[in-house]
Amino acid sequence: MFESLQDKLAGAFKVLKGQGRITDVNIAATVKEIRRALMDADVNYKIAKEVTDRVKQEALDRKVKIAVEPGQLFTKIVQEELTKLMGSKAEPVSLTGSPAVVLIAGLQGSGKTTFTGKFARNLKKQGKQVMLVAGDIYRPAAITQLQVLGEQIGVDVYAEPESKDAVKIAENAIKEAKTKGKNIVIIDTAGRLAVDEAMMQEVENIKKAVSPSEILFVVDSMTGQDAVNTAKTFNDRLDFDGVVLTKLDGDSRGGAALSVKAVVDKPIKFISTGEKMEDLDVFHPDRMANRILGMGDVISLVERAQQAYDEEEAKKLNKKMRENKFDLNDFLSQLQQIKKMGNVKDLMGMIPGMGKAIKDIDIDNDSFKPIEAVIQSMTPAERENPDMINGSRRKRIANGSGTSIQQVNNLLKQFDQMRKMMKKMNQMQGVGKLGKMMR
Repeated sequence: MFESLQDKLAGAFKVLKGQGRITDVNIAATVKEIRRALMDADVNYKIAKEVTDRVKQEALDRKVKIAVEPGQLFTKIVQEELTKLMGSKAEPVSLTGSPAVVLIAGLQGSGKTTFTGKFARNLKKQGKQVMLVAGDIYRPAAITQLQVLGEQIGVDVYAEPESKDAVKIAENAIKEAKTKGKNIVIIDTAGRLAVDEAMMQEVENIKKAVSPSEILFVVDSMTGQDAVNTAKTFNDRLDFDGVVLTKLDGDSRGGAALSVKAVVDKPIKFISTGEKMEDLDVFHPDRMANRILGMGDVISLVERAQQAYDEEEAKKLNKKMRENKFDLNDFLSQLQQIKKMGNVKDLMGMIPGMGKAIKDIDIDNDSFKPIEAVIQSMTPAERENPDMINGSRRKRIANGSGTSIQQVNNLLKQFDQMRKMMKKMNQMQGVGKLGKMMR
C-alpha cells in the first residue's frame, strides 16, 4: 500500500543527496516535496502541513548540532514525525469484565466479520475462552459466514437466525457466555452507513445494553480519506476505543493509516493484511513509519516467526543439522513453517533494504506449490536420501508432481548446495550457535 509514498519520500530526500550540509534553501525544497508526497498519499492537507512544518522546525533546530549527512538527518526526523502522527506507541485492547465484551462496528463491506474471526483466533492463542456473537441480522450470509469462521478457528458462535432484535441477541449471548464459562464475548454488528440513523441508533442501543469494555471501529483502508471522515462520524456517536485498518495489502495510497489518529484522536490498534485468519497484526506506529521509509520491520518479522515456530521441531532440526542429516522432509517442513508466517513478499518487505529490491518482483505464495509437489511425489526413502534419485526416478517424480524434469533437477541441485553449506558451517563449529539463535 505504501510503495508510492515510499518512492516519493525517497525522491524528496534525493534533493539533499551529495550536499554536505543543511541550509534554509534545501530544507525548504525537501519539505515541499515531503508535503506533496503526503498529499498524494491522500493525507489531509491540514495534517500534511502540520507534519511538514514540524519536520522543517526540527531540521532547523538540529542542523548545527548533528554531524550527519542531511539525507540521514531528514530521514530520522520524518520517521519520528510519522510515528507521532500515527500514535507514537501500540495501544492495548481493554478486556475487563466477566465476561469482557468487545463490540465491532463499521461500514458495510469493511471486513468486520473477517476481522472478528481473526481477533477471536488471536485471543484463543493467548488461552482465552472466546464466544462470537452473530449480531448482523440484515445481511443474509452474515450468520453463516461467522459460523464458518468459528468452526475454522474452533470458537463457539452464538446466533439467533429467526430473531430481528440485535440488542436482545447481544444480551442473550452474554448470558450464554456466563453459563459456558467464556471470558470474552465479541459481538459482530451489522455494517451500516453513517447517514443511516436507524442503523446508527441500533449500534448505540447495543452499546448501552451490554456496556462493552472495548469498541473497535473497522475501516477499509482502501477508501482513503473517506475512511477518516467516516471514522469521525462514528466516533461522534459511539466514542469508540480504537480503529482496525483492513485490506492493508491493497494498492491504495494509504492516507487513512496516516491520518485517522490525528483526526479522531483514537489509536489504530490492529492492521489486517489478507484473508487468512493469521493475517492480523498489532499496530506499532514506529514500525509502520520504518516500513514507509523503506527501513524494514525486523521486530514484526521475528514476532511472526515466533508464532509459527515449533520448539520441538527446531530442536530436532538443530540436531540433524549438526549431524549432517538434514533431508528433504526437513526442507518441506521449513517451507510450511514459512508459509504460516504470511505472504512471502510482505515478509521480505520487512527486511531492511529489501522493500525496493522486490517491489517489481511478483512473489506469490503459490510459488511454493511446485516445490512441495515435487517433494511429496518422492518416496520416503528418496526424501531421506536424495542421492539415490537417478534419471528414471526423476522422470517418475516429475510426472507425479505435474512438473518438469528440469524443475526436479533444480530443486535437487539447490538442496545439495544447501547441504554443502551446512556441512561447512559444521566444520566451522557454527551450527551450535545457529541452533541457539533459532531457539
